[in-house]
This record gives sequence, C-alpha cells and structure tokens, in this order.
Amino acid sequence: MRSRRIAPLLAVSTVATLVPVLAPATVSAASTSMEQYLQQRPKWHRCNNTAPASYQCATIKVPLDYSRPDGKKIELAISRIKTNAAGERRGVLLLNPGGPGGPGLGMPLGMASKLPKSVKRHYDLVGFDPRGVGQSSPVSCGLTNKEMDGQRPYKSNTFDKDVDWARTVAKKCRAKAGDKLRHLTTRNTARDMDVIRSVLSEKKISYLGYSYGTYLGAVYMQMFPQRADRFALDSAVDPTRVWRGIMQVWAEGAEPAFTRWSEWTAQRAAKYKLGDTPEEVRNTFWALVAQADRKPIGPFTGDDIRARVRAGFFSVRDAAELVVTLKKAAAGKQPAPTRTPKATPRPAPPSFGRTVPSDNFAASNWSVVCADTRSWPRDPEQYRRDAIRDKARYPLYGDFASNIKPCAFWGNGSEPATKVNNQVGALVLQNEWDSQTPLSSGLGLHRALKGSRMVTVDEGEGHGVYGTKSCADKTATAYLTTGKLPAKDVTCRASAGPEQDARRLPVPTPPGTPGMHDRF
Repeated sequence: MRSRRIAPLLAVSTVATLVPVLAPATVSAASTSMEQYLQQRPKWHRCNNTAPASYQCATIKVPLDYSRPDGKKIELAISRIKTNAAGERRGVLLLNPGGPGGPGLGMPLGMASKLPKSVKRHYDLVGFDPRGVGQSSPVSCGLTNKEMDGQRPYKSNTFDKDVDWARTVAKKCRAKAGDKLRHLTTRNTARDMDVIRSVLSEKKISYLGYSYGTYLGAVYMQMFPQRADRFALDSAVDPTRVWRGIMQVWAEGAEPAFTRWSEWTAQRAAKYKLGDTPEEVRNTFWALVAQADRKPIGPFTGDDIRARVRAGFFSVRDAAELVVTLKKAAAGKQPAPTRTPKATPRPAPPSFGRTVPSDNFAASNWSVVCADTRSWPRDPEQYRRDAIRDKARYPLYGDFASNIKPCAFWGNGSEPATKVNNQVGALVLQNEWDSQTPLSSGLGLHRALKGSRMVTVDEGEGHGVYGTKSCADKTATAYLTTGKLPAKDVTCRASAGPEQDARRLPVPTPPGTPGMHDRF
C-alpha cells in the first residue's frame, strides 16, 4: 500500500517550469503562494442521489494563471470511487475522456463497469472536468448552433464567408471569456492534474487517457516526469502535429480507409449492392456525392455527405450501411436521414447546480486548440492555398481539414506548446482503423515517448481500445496492475467484426466532426 504522506510540493520542479523567467526571490514567493492550493483538503460528498454512495464529488481551487498564483482563482470539479481493497491499493488512477472539451467528472462511474476488478482493487478511480469544461468554471463564447459548426468545405465563392465565421467565433470568445482564454491550455490542465495529485496526498499518479487525453498525459509526463507512475494512453494524438496537423491527419487517414472499405464492400456485393468491384463501389459513392451537390438528398449536400461519412469509412460495416441508406434515399425508396439534433444545455449534477452552456464543448475545444500552440497561420490566404492543395490530395476531407479555423484570429496562449520527447515509461494502445486518431498518429506519440511500448490492434476498429473487450486489454491490465511494460511492441488481432463496445466508451468527438457511428 502506498504512503498517504503529502508528496513534496511543486516548489522546485513545477514552479521553475511555471515561471522560468522570474528571479529566484520571485520564484520563492510563487512557491509560497502555491501552498494554498497544494494543501487543500477536498470536502467529499455524494455526487447525486441516484448514483452509488461510493461515487463522491468535490470542488477545489486552482490559479487561473500559474505564474500569478495570488491572482484569480477558478474551480475544478473532481470525483472519485475509492477501492474497496485497501491492502492492495497502489494509489489513484486519473481518468480523462479526451476532447479537448470532454467532461471527465462522470468517468469513475462510467469506467467502473469496463475496468477489470484487478485494476479497481489497485486504484481509486479519479475523474475531473478540465479547466473551462463542464463543472470546472465552464467557458462560453455565446455561439449559435450555426457558429458551432466547424464542418466547412473550401469553395472559392464561400471562402470569404468562412473567414468571417472564423473571425466572428474568435471575436465572440474574446468578448465573453476575456483573459481566461489565454490560460485554457494543455500545460495548465497538466498543472491542475498535479494539484489534484497533491490534494489527494499522492506522491505519484497513474493515468488512463483517451484521444486528446493521450496528449494531456504526455504533456504531464514531460512536465512532471518524477510524478508519473503508470500511464496508459489510448487512441493517441501525435504531439508533433498539434493542432492543425491533427485535423489534417483525419483527411490523410481517410483515403486508405476508403480504399479498404471499397474492397470489403465489393466482396459483399450481393448484400449491399453498391458494386461488384472496388472501383464500382467508389464510383457509387462519388455519384451520390455529385447527385447531392446538384440536388440535396433530404437536407444533405455532397459536402455534408463527405464530412459525415469520412469517419464512417474506418468502420467498414457501418459505412456500407450508411451509403446504402443514402442510395435508397436518393432513389426515393425511403426517407432521407435527418440531421444530428441541435446542441442543448446539459443539466448539471444535482450536487453542483450549474447548467453547462450549450456551446461549452465547442468553446473549450477551440480555446485549447487555438491557445496551445503558436503555429497557426495568421494569413487567411494560407488556408485557401492549403485547402485547394489538400482537396486534390485527399478528396474525401482534405479541404475541410485545411480550411480556415478560428485559430487564425486567436490571441496567443500564455506560453508556447510543449515538446514531448521524454523517456518515462508508458503504454500506448491503438486500433489500426481509428477514425479520430489514425494509426500514424499513435505511432507519432510512441516515437515521442521514448520509454513507451505500443500495442496495435490489427484490423481493430473504433476510437478507444481499453474497456472494449479488445485483445489489448490483457496487456493493459497487466501493466496497470504490475507496472511491467511488454519487452517489445505488441500486435494482436481484433476479434471478428467491428469492436461494437467502442462506441460506448466515454470518448467525445471534437465539435463539428461527426463520429464514426454518427448516422446523420
């Protein structure tokens, strides 16, 4: 059992990272000011009356700006389910669902049924809403549903309107969120994680992060290597491509997925009737896109179809069913699909009493994506050129990925992005056919984390591996319970058929990007 003694404070390693330009006396003052956060003791209470009593919530304070810890404070909502096996307890397993913008407060409850008993005996499961998200001082830009739609294909006659949209989103966020925007970054969320570690009286934390949560975990490992225990990073983000490159990899990864899908569907021509050869299947799809461009199929133009089916091609069966539905609708044989319902405010858990703004996911996502890095082009014409180039390279989604984004008009974040290149041990889990973090993205994180091992699920489909009854589960469980990484990278074969449980993992889809199981 791990010691419950309070771990060393952030005074030396962390504050030096937070305020590297300050004189020694100023660093010492900042260290003293941080004590008020690090020595908090959460007041735990039952999260709500309908959840198990073991599911507890609390609120703690963190500085908005870590270089000025005596300045403005914000709230962080945290949660936990404690292990019942005190004699086997190793510590805490922090959980993050991804995003950016995904709320994690409910993850201990959501993952309790998916994690094996051996893991739950070793750890208290700890969730939190990252800064600016959900119950943690949520950010809002006052965006309309139309303004939240980031699916914008490049067209010469609409590009000026897209530029106006991007400028408007950035302007509204600055007006409503003010100086808070500069501090909604991955580095500051990593610092928040270390405050959580301290207030839980842990020397180190273990971690299970999905999607964006893999990048957050990698940044924590880079900033606090001595505090990182066992880190499982599932469906990984390549840190060298944050953030514009992450969007562009969706387009790059879609083309081989489209090829695989067309081959798979042609082999089942009798069932789906989309073509007898891969070429015929591809032609069927592009003919539907062209038809919808001339006259929408229900509410969907050809661009809408490209945007929404892009992710579906990573799950061959789902994509075939989607295209069959569209083909029948185009022929008038059944009603056209409907659009995804509009965003509505999410009610807060009863214990918090705060309604989350309807645009919180979009607002917090853009906040992190735009403030994390200073590599976003500022010239709209750069986006125009890139969108034209990438539409030719990646016809399915290239122009969507490279078109103008609000980040072109965003102010800089509080500090530059983190370069991830550490030797800390970690386990990277990756499906071969993941629509949101394609295999190349997982390999990128594995290369950056030089002490990591990677488990690749050959023919694995879905965004999220651990907890889906995957062939990778055994390796992940062994690592979390024993600390032993595989001697070398592992490839295991997915079970027959799509990994159906993947859709039920608490892994959010970035706003404006339909997930692989989104049926319009």
